[in-house]
Amino acid sequence: MNHFLRQCGLGVVLGSLLLLVPAQAQEFRIGFVSTDRIFKEAGTAKAAQVKLEQEFSKREKDIVDLGTTLKTMADKFERESPTLPEGQRTSRQKQLLDQDREFQRKRREFQEDLNSRKNEELQQVLERANKVVKQVAEAEKYDLVLQEAVYVNPKHDITDKVIKALNSAVAK
Repeated sequence: MNHFLRQCGLGVVLGSLLLLVPAQAQEFRIGFVSTDRIFKEAGTAKAAQVKLEQEFSKREKDIVDLGTTLKTMADKFERESPTLPEGQRTSRQKQLLDQDREFQRKRREFQEDLNSRKNEELQQVLERANKVVKQVAEAEKYDLVLQEAVYVNPKHDITDKVIKALNSAVAK
């Protein structure tokens, strides 16, 4: 509903803007930028992804190794449990449950840390992209540039120009 209201509100604003522009006045230029494409294709976004992979790869490997070890221990317990004395079986089962809880906690913390860092990096990419969008819009005299739309005629899509400008700014 909120998204619908935003779109309706945007339609009213655009309609009002178009009514204010006299027929003989200069053309009202609208552009569109796909932030999804920027996050996938821009050099800054790719560099951020590599940075995150380097930063989190060791922790991820440690968690995967811990999960593998835990699975091996659980499989061994399943095989041996019928022959274990009751006290030993209960003790090992409790130990496995404690280790599984610890594994789940570490995995959850890892995911939260990764998501937090990913959001930080994507925010930086978005801030740079927005500066470039503004530069392109001013240089090419766009009156309005949108980042979300249900439909966009490809002639209004300036995403390639923004990605190219972002990538050239990184190369400098």
